[in-house]
Amino acid sequence: MEKNVNNPSMAVIEDDEDILELISAFFRPKGYNIEPYTDARTLLRAVEKQHVTHDVILSDLMLPHLSGIELTKRLRSHGSEVPVILVTADHSANTAIEAMEAGAYDFFVKPIHFPQLQVCVERTLHFNRLRLGLDPHALRPQASLRDPLYADSIVGHSPGLLRAVEMARKVADSTANVFIAGETGSGKEVIAKAVHNFSMRRRHPFVAINCSAIPENLLESELFGHAKGSFTGAIDKKIGLFEEAGEGTLFLDEIGDLSLPLQAKLLRTLQERRIKRIGENQYRNINARIISATHRDLRLEVREKRFREDLLFRLNVIPIQIPPLRQRREDILPLAEFFLKKFTILNGKKAEGFSEDAIDYLLKNSWVGNVRELENAIERAVVLSEGGVLESRDFLDTFDSIPNPTPMLAFAAPATSMAAKKESNEFYGLVDSGQESLVSLDELTNRYLLYALQKNSGAKDKTARDLGIDRKTLYRRIQEMNRRREMPPGLREEISGLTQ
Repeated sequence: MEKNVNNPSMAVIEDDEDILELISAFFRPKGYNIEPYTDARTLLRAVEKQHVTHDVILSDLMLPHLSGIELTKRLRSHGSEVPVILVTADHSANTAIEAMEAGAYDFFVKPIHFPQLQVCVERTLHFNRLRLGLDPHALRPQASLRDPLYADSIVGHSPGLLRAVEMARKVADSTANVFIAGETGSGKEVIAKAVHNFSMRRRHPFVAINCSAIPENLLESELFGHAKGSFTGAIDKKIGLFEEAGEGTLFLDEIGDLSLPLQAKLLRTLQERRIKRIGENQYRNINARIISATHRDLRLEVREKRFREDLLFRLNVIPIQIPPLRQRREDILPLAEFFLKKFTILNGKKAEGFSEDAIDYLLKNSWVGNVRELENAIERAVVLSEGGVLESRDFLDTFDSIPNPTPMLAFAAPATSMAAKKESNEFYGLVDSGQESLVSLDELTNRYLLYALQKNSGAKDKTARDLGIDRKTLYRRIQEMNRRREMPPGLREEISGLTQ
């Protein structure tokens, strides 16, 4: 077999053909030459006759006829030094020890998390080249960014997406903080993982936290850790995420939702590169690379005194912008095809493609929830479909027939308030109604949120999806509006009615 020195050759042995196809589909776009096998004996015979050579072998442990461990032993007995990575669902230490003693280079535990598997394979290639005294960078995958990638990697080839990925490549090996901006569901964490996986830190943990998903009184402990007995319920010490990330990457998603006291503590941490657990006096050095992201406009948040300007300067050293899906429509079909393949396998379905009207629907949809909404739509359509080709009705059914089991009973505001304003197209002043000065952008956002709730008859899930935000963000926004004292007259009472 003639090999391209820029594209590693990897033999993949897996008796489950669906999993074999998934692994192949993940690695091929990344530049790997994949040789798939369903039986280890076939590979072994080819190696014995010197018909094939590989840079790495990825094999399932439990195979018919010849196990992964037995394969490794026989390869070593024939003088082959090709590194072998064994994949198994067995978590026991004894199995891992047995695999290493047989001569396996590494041991990967199912379920397969593909980005972690990629790191494992690249690490194996890297250190095997070092062992042989060769240039460790001479043999590395040359991924085409125009090919769809899998799982937590990047799917698509739009110019805006390619710019974001290229920036991730350029800054990967620097120590600079990276700030990723983009709408909810657009793929901010995917780009953060790309920065991590492109860098030498990929051998270390990638730790992510959504700052809006954890109550404020717990978030400090999650980030910085705490000492035993430092507060009620602290029955044991806790290592925070800054320490857990170690030499790897800490991804702070929705950083714009941090409270001002936590912003001050984070700023000090970034300046001094050390932390102190709650209830301790001892400082601990941190070495993790910080990547942050938000769907908010932090410049507006700074002007409104809700976000510290000095912290923004610290975080926004390397900015990366992720375009929403509606601005990169050439990515919709590659994404849809990938999700179709993924969910047909996971759900045991036989959907093989999209009809013309389904394609037309996918391309014309606004996808306010971006990639996340598209993924969910494909999954629902696959699960509910009955034919081999997805039709537009498979998607329309998923949206138009969503039940609302808990309608908002307390939504009955006075007819002269909500209904009348909606009928006159001046609902909460969304359209200029002759007032001398314009309302603030923040107030307009609040009014539009209420308009969306009214339009959806109080269905919070659909409202959050329509606005491109998650349900927790919607609740937090409503709670913020309730707490504010500068709310326009009459608005507070109606908000209270919406949130009963």
